[in-house]
Amino acid sequence: MKILAVETATEACSAALLIQDEIIERWELAPKAHTRLILPMIDGLMAEAGLSLRQLDALAFGCGPGSFTGVRIATGVVHGIALGADLPVLPVSTLAAIAQDYFVHQQNALLFVAMDARMGEVYWGVYQRNCQGIAELLGKESVTHPDQIERPVLSQPGVGIGSGWLLYRQNLLGRLEGLVAGIVPQTVWPRASAIARLGAAAFQNGKAVPVERALPVYLRDKVAKTEQERVAMG
Repeated sequence: MKILAVETATEACSAALLIQDEIIERWELAPKAHTRLILPMIDGLMAEAGLSLRQLDALAFGCGPGSFTGVRIATGVVHGIALGADLPVLPVSTLAAIAQDYFVHQQNALLFVAMDARMGEVYWGVYQRNCQGIAELLGKESVTHPDQIERPVLSQPGVGIGSGWLLYRQNLLGRLEGLVAGIVPQTVWPRASAIARLGAAAFQNGKAVPVERALPVYLRDKVAKTEQERVAMG
C-alpha cells in the first residue's frame, strides 16, 4: 500500500508518504507559508521514494476542522493531484490526526481533543484507540464554547489534548469533572504521518472516495453554508 498524505489545517504544514508500514515525512511549523512549502515537500518525498504519483494507491488529506485557508490549501492540492493521476481520496479529520499521533506514542486509550477555533470556541472530539491502534470517534465532532461541550457518558477517564486545553483548561475541566486523568501540557499539532495512518486504515475498509466527494469539513454552519453555495453556483 502506498499513500501520500497532506496536512495544512493549522500553523503546521506537513506531507507524508506511507509505503506498506513505513512512513517518511516532511514537517514544518510555518504559519502562512503552507502554499510555498507543501508542493516542494511532496516532490521531495516522491523523489526520495523513487515513485511517480500514478504508482500511489490513494491520497489522504486533513479535511478539517481548522483554518479555512489551510483546509482549502490541502483540499486544492489533493484534488489537483487526484485528478491528474486518477487516484481515489481519503478525507481525514484533523482532530482524529491529533489523537492518532498521541496513540502511536502513548498507552492511554481515551482522548478529549480540543483545538482552538478562535472566537472563544473549540473544535471538539472524543477519541478512543481501537484494537488495531487506530483512533475512533465517539459521538460526533463539534465546534462550541468550551463551557458547552457535550459531556460524554464514559466508564473510564481520558486525557485532554490540543491547543484548546491550553486556553480553556478550567472551562473544560468544569464540564468534564471526574473524567480527566491528565492533560498534555503543550500544543500538539496534527501531522501528515497520522493522516497517512488513518488514511491507510480507511483505505483497507473500503472508504476511499472519488475526488468530487472528497470535501473539506469546517463545522461552523456559516462557513459550511458559504462553501456549499459557492459549489452550487459552479
